[in-house]
Amino acid sequence: MTAPYMISVAGARLTLDRLGAIWWPAHKTLVAGDLHFEKASSFAARRGQLLPPYDTARTLGHIMRLINHYQPDRFIALGDSFHDAAAADRLAEKDRAAIKAIADQVELIWIEGNHDPHPPQDLGGQVLGEFNEGPLTFRHEPQQGPQRGEIAGHLHPVGMVRVRGRALRRRAFASDGQRLILPAFGALTGGLEVTDPAFAPLFGGPFHAHMIGRERIVPVKSTRLLKR
Repeated sequence: MTAPYMISVAGARLTLDRLGAIWWPAHKTLVAGDLHFEKASSFAARRGQLLPPYDTARTLGHIMRLINHYQPDRFIALGDSFHDAAAADRLAEKDRAAIKAIADQVELIWIEGNHDPHPPQDLGGQVLGEFNEGPLTFRHEPQQGPQRGEIAGHLHPVGMVRVRGRALRRRAFASDGQRLILPAFGALTGGLEVTDPAFAPLFGGPFHAHMIGRERIVPVKSTRLLKR
């Protein structure tokens, strides 16, 4: 069995999971960002793009897989859990039931995001602007400048490296040991290269993109990453 891939953020030891979530064993807390439930149905309704309507079910399946594996007391969804204000109304009944089952099983915290500034309150759990525990602060959008202990999402980080002469692009956790930006967890989400200027104000110097490979997570120093 592969040993857990762990890093330290502001002194907190965190496990990075290849599904794109983090596990904080000291506080039995599981965290995932940018679930974007019902993104496919949003595209179908607003843009006429007919995408397979299974993204929410697949994302929930991954969450349940992690809950069954880690047995957390708490699950934090780091904002943009719902793709738009009407996303909860479009949930299939089985997906709605799955969310309620998660809320019955663990302490469920919905962090407010820019896509869902008012997450629905009829699915269980509590809605917060941010959540503080020990040395860590969990919020959706990373703040400008140094932020010790910040755990955020929003930017959907990916890293890009050259392997055997071709560019390889993968979702990534971005961290300098003081803060951590999670990749998007949703089954139908894109990504932004961590070399993009949007990341520049967040890290005062070199940091690592912990790139999610098919079999393992690989740390790559930011100075080695390709720029688009």
